[in-house]
Amino acid sequence: MPSTEPAPRDDGELVGDYVRERTEAAFRELYRRHTPRLYPVALRLTAWDAHEAEEILQETWIRAAAKLAEFRWLSSLPTWLRAVLVNVARERGRDRRRRPTLVALDEPPDEPWTVYYDATDVGAIDLERALAELPDGFRRVVVLHDVEGLTHAEIGRLLGIEEGTSKSQLSKARRRLRERLAPPTGDPRR
Repeated sequence: MPSTEPAPRDDGELVGDYVRERTEAAFRELYRRHTPRLYPVALRLTAWDAHEAEEILQETWIRAAAKLAEFRWLSSLPTWLRAVLVNVARERGRDRRRRPTLVALDEPPDEPWTVYYDATDVGAIDLERALAELPDGFRRVVVLHDVEGLTHAEIGRLLGIEEGTSKSQLSKARRRLRERLAPPTGDPRR
């Protein structure tokens, strides 16, 4: 018996419907389809600050909705959305550095990575903590290269840096991660 459900629509059809008719259903489907892949990127770029990641994700979709009519399909939609997300994260990071931040010292720090990983998986928790402690530029390159699989040329275009800078930052970031994750050694004086 043939299925009565319609075949899933591809991104091009959904974008076309949204651009032509501003259909909420098309936008909702794009959001549902791509947000699960964007949110972990936002989390890693914000050093696991769930609130900031959600803000970045929301701003990403606001900008994407406004610019979908200009999208020319020179890359895939997920790649374009990721670029929008990275740009939003960079801009918010610059703005955050300009604003003073107040830290309540009488409260324990939030550790959102424990929500996303099994508490028995100490290695994953340590890696996420070490990644969160990297400077923003290093963390962006590691996430985009090692997690998202972008090339140095793509990272350079996306972040507005030279390909060599991407390679250098990745090398330095990996070195810091190795140092942070290295097992403790005995007394160096022995």
